[in-house]
Amino acid sequence: MGSVKDLKITEAATDSKFGNGRFIYSDRYSVFDWGEMPDEIENKGAAIAILGAHFFEKLEGMGIPTHYLGLVEDNEVKKLNDLKGISNTMQIKLLRVLKPGLSGDKYDYSMYKNKEGGFLIPLEVIYRNFLPPGSSVFKRLKNGEIKPEDLRLDKMPEPNQKLDNPIYDVSTKLEITDRYMSWTEAAEISGLNEQELKDLKELTGKINNFITGEFAKIGLVNEDGKIEVGYDLNRKLMLVDVFGTLDECRFTYQGLPVSKEIARIYYRNTDWNAAVDEAKKKDRQHWKEICTIKPEPLEPKLKILISQVYAACTNEITGREWFKNTPTLKDILAEVKVELGL
Repeated sequence: MGSVKDLKITEAATDSKFGNGRFIYSDRYSVFDWGEMPDEIENKGAAIAILGAHFFEKLEGMGIPTHYLGLVEDNEVKKLNDLKGISNTMQIKLLRVLKPGLSGDKYDYSMYKNKEGGFLIPLEVIYRNFLPPGSSVFKRLKNGEIKPEDLRLDKMPEPNQKLDNPIYDVSTKLEITDRYMSWTEAAEISGLNEQELKDLKELTGKINNFITGEFAKIGLVNEDGKIEVGYDLNRKLMLVDVFGTLDECRFTYQGLPVSKEIARIYYRNTDWNAAVDEAKKKDRQHWKEICTIKPEPLEPKLKILISQVYAACTNEITGREWFKNTPTLKDILAEVKVELGL
């Protein structure tokens, strides 16, 4: 399926019927679009699955359609209250994934023009409440790919700037390397009309507010995150994949990252990251093949701390000790700060 989770299909989706499958969340992780990194983060997969299930079940009560059916334990599909232990496997309804063809450097999205429903919308929608130093926004502004007015800003933003209103950004989902684009192009390639585009942004706003509130309960700030969405069989929006986890969002605690950003910070100052940036400049399609350096493993202590961050967040957000003997998130983050030299 991908660099951090696998998909087991038990029944394929069609244009008139949902499919059925299971997401198996692994302990693998990925940064900078590299794919599978050399380490595994213990319990990461189960922490993501359980936290994702918690949020999906909350959305059910809010009347927001999703593809979630439950978590799998002893080959039975259960809701969280019925789960006896931890699980890294989520049962889901499947939509069709219509992959655009590639001719040279150009993708063909024409198959989305006449499709009614039952498919994954080929976009990732990003909400931004802050602009942390590692945000891709700064690189795109520096390279001239976007201007402040494209983000509804009246001047160049500063690192760690809190936004008066969230920015909704959009990128491709099914291309070899994620590519940011205008909302006009996003609507064009995915076949969305003006009202459907408005509905997609409104859903993103609802999810943003929901996640912000959930993490505020444990003292964390929701800086940015992403969602993936599809159309059900009646062309109604439904939330897919997973959302609100430490892999999909950037959270901070008193300015300290509480997400996959911890690993990004570690690798950002390595020769490997510099080689990745250079390769992407040379060839956006085949950059990984020409990258001259491979990533080294994480420092052992930092790897343990990252594992504990995932576990503690899931314990504290859900209010249940899924991962026994895990220190408090506050204590773990104090050690992370020392380890990263922040």
